[in-house]
This record gives sequence, C-alpha cells and structure tokens, in this order.
Amino acid sequence: MLDNRIPPPLLMLAFALAMWPLGADGPAPAWRFAAALVVFIAAGAFAFPAIMAFRRANTTIDPIHVERASTLVTSGVFGITRNPMYVSLTLLLGAWAFWLGGPWVWAGPVLLALWLDRFQIRPEERAMAQRFGADYARYREKVRRWL
Repeated sequence: MLDNRIPPPLLMLAFALAMWPLGADGPAPAWRFAAALVVFIAAGAFAFPAIMAFRRANTTIDPIHVERASTLVTSGVFGITRNPMYVSLTLLLGAWAFWLGGPWVWAGPVLLALWLDRFQIRPEERAMAQRFGADYARYREKVRRWL
C-alpha cells in the first residue's frame, strides 16, 4: 500500500499555486521565458514517451494503485530514469519557477521532488519489488531513480 494517496499531478498543481505569490513582480524577461520553454519541452520529452510506453504495455498509469501494474516497463525513457513521469512533473514545476522568477519559487520543485521521493516513489518501489521480484531488482541496479 502506498504511503501517499494524493495524485502526483494534483500535488504538483498545489505546489504551483503555492509558488505563485512568491514570484518576482513584473513581466518575465525574455531569458526567463526561453528557459521556461526549454524546461517545459524537456518535461514533455519525459512524460509523453513514458505514458505511451505504459499504454503499449497495457499497464496502469495510475500512481495511486501501482499494485495493478501488469508489466515492468524498462525500455525507452525508462532506460534513463525509473520515474520519468515524476521527473516530468518536477521539470514542469521548474519551468513554472523560471517563468515566475525570484529565488523562493525554487523551493517548489525541490520540495516536490523530496515529497515524491519519500511518499510516492519509495512506496511504489516496494510494491514493484513485491510484484516483479528479481526482474525489478535487476532494473533498479541498471537505472537510476531520478536521473
């Protein structure tokens, strides 16, 4: 059973809302817009291939009910990180931080990554180890949790 029952995309949105009042005043300069755009595109480069890989494998994308996973997906973007969707959410929050500007907004992506690591990823890893045994252990040895 997962320790966390908050869907990670909703959690990311809550962090994004909390970051908003911490942003710099005034419009974003061009460099912040460009940085936000690059990080936003990077987030998509992790999220979309991961979602498509899960769909092709006919396994659940639901992070709350990871015990329903039917297949261990290890190829494609899952060969770079075991958690591309969480990398994507963190990058999205990083893009938002660039857009907002100011030093305090960077607490959002850092705190989200720490929260996901403790309350989402670690419980998921326990469930995956139980479900897929030695195959998951070998995968963990080859591929990092984040990047």
